[in-house]
Amino acid sequence: MVSAASRQVDVTRLGAEISAAKVELLSAQCAADRVRLQYSVQDIVAFAEPQALKRMIASTEALYNFFSQIGAQIKQKEESARQTE
Repeated sequence: MVSAASRQVDVTRLGAEISAAKVELLSAQCAADRVRLQYSVQDIVAFAEPQALKRMIASTEALYNFFSQIGAQIKQKEESARQTE
């Protein structure tokens, strides 16, 4: 991973990547909501493949960590902007 300060950022490509990721994340959220609304947690744990569930949990945790970092940076940037006002 190379920081933005050490390389030129292709803003157009970044925007396209963010837009595509937004659609894919919305699709994943809809899929999870369908399962959540149709089945109880107990049924999911009892009948779903444990490895599939563990992979889904790992993916979700990775996404949470990634977006938590972004959220912290946004908050820091906003606080810094308020202090300079």
